[in-house]
Amino acid sequence: MKRFERLEQIRRMDPYEDASEIYRLTVAYEFPWDFARALELALYRTYAVPSIGGLLARTAELTDRTQKRYDDTSLLLDAVVEHGFDTEQGRTAVRRINQMHRSYDIGDDDMRYVLCTFVVMPKRWIDSYGWRRLSRHEIVASTVHYRTLGQRMGIKGVPESYEDFEACLDAYEEAHFAWDEGGRRVSDATLALMASWYPRPLAPLLRTATLALLDEPLLTAFRYTAPDPVTRALVRTAVRARGRAVRLLPPRRAPHFARQNREIKGYPTGYRLEDLGTRPVPGVRGCPVRHVDGPATR
Repeated sequence: MKRFERLEQIRRMDPYEDASEIYRLTVAYEFPWDFARALELALYRTYAVPSIGGLLARTAELTDRTQKRYDDTSLLLDAVVEHGFDTEQGRTAVRRINQMHRSYDIGDDDMRYVLCTFVVMPKRWIDSYGWRRLSRHEIVASTVHYRTLGQRMGIKGVPESYEDFEACLDAYEEAHFAWDEGGRRVSDATLALMASWYPRPLAPLLRTATLALLDEPLLTAFRYTAPDPVTRALVRTAVRARGRAVRLLPPRRAPHFARQNREIKGYPTGYRLEDLGTRPVPGVRGCPVRHVDGPATR
């Protein structure tokens, strides 16, 4: 197979009827590393919305059990990509996602925004750092894939097109990005998790490199000191250089799914989809079924 042969295959497919299959080819064959990084960034930036970051801090899922929360989120989303929505695995994954979210008082606006990050951030990342840009077929297919996920999660007002998703994301961040102590705790825990995947002496360097990839609104919301311009330029140039190097490699012959990523640490002997995720108990820390000024209530 030649380097662009799979892209030619994708362009022969229907981006609406074959959306999830195109998305699977793009994620698992063309850009597995890039999608992993982009979806990490997608979830990470949601912490800068106080209603989201604050909720995650109160549940302690991303501060006390950071690796498990990372693993479970990646594996549940990945099951839908690998197997499709209408398979037993896909239905189980969506059911677990819905069961978890229904345990909390999360508004449609926040849910819609999180969905937007899954559509928009991979395109922006790959356009900046990937070995090629996404084709229009891939952009449309990704949009249709996540529109389907949003509908199956019961999210109201899911955007129609990629451009609608992008406009929704940008407007929501402009209106809602703000400092929140809980959101900062979740951010710090996530940065510490990412550093833990590598030898300990590299942790300060990895933290600086991660901050160098963040945009100004995120740095401002979390009150991080921005890396100096030289550091930022070096880090971003290095990531772009990786993309150019990948372009010279032979195309991937076997799919690589998120469950195969070295960052997934919590299930060395395997897992069952129905066991993943949180199971909140009303009244216990980690299960604020509704968040008001006082204690959690049901």
